[in-house]
Amino acid sequence: MSTRSTAKRADALRSIDAIVQAATECLGHNPDASLSEIASAAGVGRVTLYSHFASRAEVVDAALTRAIDQGNAALDAVDLTGDPQLALARLVDESWHLVDQARALLVAAQRELPPGRIRELHNGPAARVETLITRGRAEGAFRTDLPIPWLITVLHSIMKGAADEVRTGNLTPDRAAAHITATVLAAFTPPGKQVPEPDGER
Repeated sequence: MSTRSTAKRADALRSIDAIVQAATECLGHNPDASLSEIASAAGVGRVTLYSHFASRAEVVDAALTRAIDQGNAALDAVDLTGDPQLALARLVDESWHLVDQARALLVAAQRELPPGRIRELHNGPAARVETLITRGRAEGAFRTDLPIPWLITVLHSIMKGAADEVRTGNLTPDRAAAHITATVLAAFTPPGKQVPEPDGER
C-alpha cells in the first residue's frame, strides 16, 4: 500500500471515529438528533458521513455498539466475587448507571434497529449475568426452577421498565437502582427462601 493510500485510510478511520463519537454524544442527549447535527459535531460534512454510513440506522448501530463496549469496560471492574446476591446487587447498580446514561441513545436504537440486533449487541453483558446466575444457582442463592435465559430477560425487562418510568417522570434516576435491585433479588431468590434486603442485610 502506498504512503498516499495509507494516509487516506488513516483519514477515513479518523472521520469514522469522530462520527461515531459524535453520534454517541448527540444521540445520548437527544434521540432525535439529526445526521446533520451529528456530522457538524464530528467536524465533517454530510457527504463524508454518508460515505462511511449508508443510513441513520447504521450510525445508530455504531453509536450503540461503542456505548455498550465502553459499558462493558466499566462492568468488568465490578466485583462479582463472594455472595452471589450481593454481587448481583453491585452489578445491577453499575448496570443501571450505564443504562441511565444511555437512555436517549437506547430510545434512538429502539426506533432504528430491529429488536434482534439490540439483543445481539447486549450479548456481552448478558454473558456476564449468565455466569453470575450459574454460580448463584450452584450455591443455592438463585432459583433453579426457571431457565437462565428467562431470568436474564426478566432483568433486562426490569431495567427497560425503569428507564421508561424515569423518562415519563414516574421515577427518579437516583431511586431507580434500589427499585431494580429489590425487584430482581425477589425474582431470583428461590421459592420459600427469604428475600435479602437490597443493602445486603439478611
